[in-house]
Amino acid sequence: MERFERMKKLEEKIEENLKHVKHKIAILSGKGGVGKTTVAVNLAYALAMKGYETGLLDADIHGPNVPKMLGIEHEGVYGDEEGMEPIKVAPHLKAISLALMLEKDAPVIWRGPLKMTAIKQFIGEVKWGNLDFLIVDLPPGTGDEPLSIAQLIKQSNAIVVTTPQDVALLDSRRAVNFARHLAMNVLGIIENMSGFRCPHCGKEINLFKVGGGEQAAREMNVDFLGRIPIDEKIVVDGDIGKPFVTEQNEASEAFMKIVEKVVKKLGM
Repeated sequence: MERFERMKKLEEKIEENLKHVKHKIAILSGKGGVGKTTVAVNLAYALAMKGYETGLLDADIHGPNVPKMLGIEHEGVYGDEEGMEPIKVAPHLKAISLALMLEKDAPVIWRGPLKMTAIKQFIGEVKWGNLDFLIVDLPPGTGDEPLSIAQLIKQSNAIVVTTPQDVALLDSRRAVNFARHLAMNVLGIIENMSGFRCPHCGKEINLFKVGGGEQAAREMNVDFLGRIPIDEKIVVDGDIGKPFVTEQNEASEAFMKIVEKVVKKLGM
């Protein structure tokens, strides 16, 4: 009975917190290694740079990399009986992640129910305050974490990240269909790692092909939000905890155009 009352109270907190969030965007990918977390981190940071109050929820329970990519992996999470304080990353940007509560390199060996509870607590027990955007970074696939977010956050939006490779595109279609089955509004597909410009000769090389994400969007009847080229700075910046949107280069310019599309589609 006590556990039931506790869970009921948590669900009430979730509902109350979500009332203060204008737009919720889940970042999905059908497979790993396509740059989903890079997109989530830089989308959140770019929105904050524009002055929007933004929260970033790292819902990748087994591989929480958001703190590393934001340069906050050494921060600690504090709270009281009223809830947990998210980490203040930059003006207008807050973030929370299980990685901030674990010892370094500690594995998370949890089954579905524990992961569901953790995600509920991240939504309901974190003091998010009033947000224009809540960006949720999800693990690849269509398992426990994406399902939990889709069920808990009603009227949520989804962005699917893919690379142009055929294998990634197959899984991106599954991610789009997953979002549709769960009544999520699919904002569109982002094609990551799309082309590479040689820094020496300036020639463009299509390491992982180009255009596959756009084709998939057309076939699935969803918007194509844009493509992000391969750029060494994206890797370097991610490793040192610096969002690449703070730089001025081809990749950041391409990404900011994607951000403008997202903002416009949501009427902000």
